[in-house]
Amino acid sequence: MRVPSRSPGHRSGPPVTPARRRPRNSGHPSATVGPDLNAYRDAVAELLVEVGALAGASSTKARQVLIDQRLREPAIAAVLDATAQGLIGARETLLLEMARYQPNARSSAGDLAALVRIYLLSRIDVMWWRDSAAFLTDPEVHHSTELVDLEWLRRRDLLRFRYTEQPRTVVGRGVRALRRRVLPDATPHTAGLLFRRARREVVALLNDIGREFAAATPAGTPPLWVTSLVRSAEHQYRLRRLGYAAMVPSGHCLGWAADIEMDWFGRFGVRDTLAGLLLTRQRTGELNVVDEGQAWHICAAPSAALRLRRAYEAEMGV
Repeated sequence: MRVPSRSPGHRSGPPVTPARRRPRNSGHPSATVGPDLNAYRDAVAELLVEVGALAGASSTKARQVLIDQRLREPAIAAVLDATAQGLIGARETLLLEMARYQPNARSSAGDLAALVRIYLLSRIDVMWWRDSAAFLTDPEVHHSTELVDLEWLRRRDLLRFRYTEQPRTVVGRGVRALRRRVLPDATPHTAGLLFRRARREVVALLNDIGREFAAATPAGTPPLWVTSLVRSAEHQYRLRRLGYAAMVPSGHCLGWAADIEMDWFGRFGVRDTLAGLLLTRQRTGELNVVDEGQAWHICAAPSAALRLRRAYEAEMGV
């Protein structure tokens, strides 16, 4: 069975340093040997301890000195320098993010250390996919032939994960609000997908994780739940204005990232099981994982892209 690509019929925001616009290319970066990501993650973890110790408002200058020093350490600099922004651009963006940080209920960054963690670990995504161009506008996402329609796949029982869409009308928002009052824990508390589209490779990855999760959990456990997939850069800036910790540039805007609900699965006793599955895949080099609290951000590695594309084509009968 052939699965066609279906689609429905200026950025504003803070002056962060954007990734350079490149020709559309969903292939692998040219480099086959990259920085040591284990060393990078270890160095970031050490930096977070120090950032946490300098969390007070009076420590702004000390935090800036700390960031200046630590980002130049070889383990961290190797990753940041390999992104489209480069080390200097990444440093300036992080310092600006920290200077403008305001905690709020919407943000996954509960404190400054969480903001730094999310920013630095998500730089692995943009390093991996630095040769891919971002989806800049909503129409680009809706009409891209690189993406497939999840609803078309869902109706044919070809997805091993669940999602919900954002309500588009006042009536739809009212129905959702009523449902949450009546059945508050029936589904995760998430806004849902604005774009129900994804790369074929990401569909294959989520299906694979979904099957593994189902096999590792007791009968009756809900399927894997995805809270976010591809986003346009236009939408990323909308999220920033609303207070979300939406980093720029982002693996979501390149189409290779997804967010997976975690906290909701705690009520079924399987949150740690899901976390273990994701971290195991990170250790094998298939994923980058960023703990964002309620949901975890994942990004497919370029080294896994060919296998995932073949898996999608085999599963869908393309």
